[in-house]
Amino acid sequence: MTTFLAGGTGTPKLLAGGREVFDPADTTVVANTGDDVELGGLLVCPDVDTVLFEAGGVLDRETWWGIADDTSTTHDYLTDLSEAAGIEAGPRYLSDDRQTAGRDLARWRRFSAASEFMFIGDRDRAVHILRTSLLDEGNSLTEVTRTLADAFGVTEDVVPMSDDPVATIVHTPDGPTHFQAFWVAEGGEPTVEDVEFRGAERPAPSDAALDALLDGPVIIGPSNPVTSIGPMLALDGVREALQETTVIAVSPFVEDEVFSGPAAELMAAVGYEPSTAGVADAYPFADAFVLDGADDTSLDRPVVRTDTEMSDDADAKRVARACKRALQRASAEVA
Repeated sequence: MTTFLAGGTGTPKLLAGGREVFDPADTTVVANTGDDVELGGLLVCPDVDTVLFEAGGVLDRETWWGIADDTSTTHDYLTDLSEAAGIEAGPRYLSDDRQTAGRDLARWRRFSAASEFMFIGDRDRAVHILRTSLLDEGNSLTEVTRTLADAFGVTEDVVPMSDDPVATIVHTPDGPTHFQAFWVAEGGEPTVEDVEFRGAERPAPSDAALDALLDGPVIIGPSNPVTSIGPMLALDGVREALQETTVIAVSPFVEDEVFSGPAAELMAAVGYEPSTAGVADAYPFADAFVLDGADDTSLDRPVVRTDTEMSDDADAKRVARACKRALQRASAEVA
């Protein structure tokens, strides 16, 4: 069994091209839920859904978000209706008292859909309606995610990192904001002062996620170490579990140049050097790393180098093979 930690687009891209390298039937994907939001009463799980949609063959690969060729009737009419009603555009974060009302899983990430700041297609919305309805029937997020995976014909076992609420909150000079508002609505432009994983006191990983970590080995793709992987590391017992298994990490940097996204600014804000060396500091439990061939960073752990840019599945297959070689190197070091 091999376990992948997935957040953002880095790990899903790796999974998309790595199925000939890592058997999907023997693969568990633990997906980040710190980016989840409740929008207009519907629970949206972006990182979970990217994995489900990609493995189910429906992902929009131009954006790595949502369902390909989805229609936008509801989103467009909702936008038009909100404008006609004089509702100001932009994220409408519910008040603090309403953040802790309703289903616990949505705490600290509730937005009104009076101004829908995230694009949600019609078929994508149907997924969120079904997810939320099954949650309201008393199912856990793990149970619901597995039900959706079955509906999409996904072979991998896809599970959320936790059945508890965890919200990734970015602190800026204008105050705290949910990561989706920071990244989607604000384009990542506000200065980042800190990042908080808000939820219960030491929320727990789901049983399925913790079991997968302990079964190992674990591969962390080139995802953002702060907002894609950080929420998982904030869960009670996750770091300890990773210390007990073999972990391979793919750097999202080439030395101090990040491939995409806000990883550099976020890492600097939480005290890590925005570089491959900083990623190694953020992952002290990692036994080996996969770095780009142009990355000469010297690390105190085994390194396998390849071209880590993933423009298509053939690229991703090459990186997956490098991950397998890194696993072999790490295992040899332990032996």
